[in-house]
Amino acid sequence: MDLAYTPAFVRMLRGLPDDLQTEVKEKIESFRDPANHKSLRVHKLHGRLKDRYSFSVNYKTRVVFRYTRIQPKEALLLAIGDHNVYN
Repeated sequence: MDLAYTPAFVRMLRGLPDDLQTEVKEKIESFRDPANHKSLRVHKLHGRLKDRYSFSVNYKTRVVFRYTRIQPKEALLLAIGDHNVYN
């Protein structure tokens, strides 16, 4: 799967502690293979985020993304953080 990153996502990622950045990068690489989506707990969001999805980095940290309409096998990573990232 191809990935794209919003500037906001990159800023959020750079603001994380180094060890968490490393863990996020490992999970993003794992996310590229759809076979890993179950272990990452990829799920569709609801409410005002109904066109977005999320996957878990660890118990606390989530990545919010959406699939692009241009290329179905491409995801745009939008935000990263704890559960407040949904707000």
